[in-house]
Amino acid sequence: MTTHGRRASARALGLCAVLGTAGVMHFVRAEFFDEIVPHKLPFPPRVWTYVSGVAELACAAAVARPATRKAGGLASAFVFVAVFPANIQMAVDWRERPARDRAAAYGRLPLQLRLVVWALRVWNDARIGGSGGWPSQAQIRRPGR
Repeated sequence: MTTHGRRASARALGLCAVLGTAGVMHFVRAEFFDEIVPHKLPFPPRVWTYVSGVAELACAAAVARPATRKAGGLASAFVFVAVFPANIQMAVDWRERPARDRAAAYGRLPLQLRLVVWALRVWNDARIGGSGGWPSQAQIRRPGR
């Protein structure tokens, strides 16, 4: 595997770990996530907490397998965009909290953009062969052979 291929794999496995941890936390600490579900959504917040947790776990599983990594990377980007309103709700609701809490709430907003970019990089790596755009030695056809 090339250096670029190792980086692509590390990028994917890192994203898998982030998604898996976040997905599990939706079930372990559901109350936290219930509080940040946008108030205007239909159905009880716990439904959305569990749905987003399942979505993150499904994306983690898809990103973990090279055969499904392309779909998993793109789905992960969509999930990160879909849950962004919860981060906005958190920032709005936490305006009156102590500075440390506000910083955490506001810090999640730009972090979400980074997560979307990370997921799209994983998708792109898988789309072009998992090697970060550089062919592996096995993909290079040597003249005369």
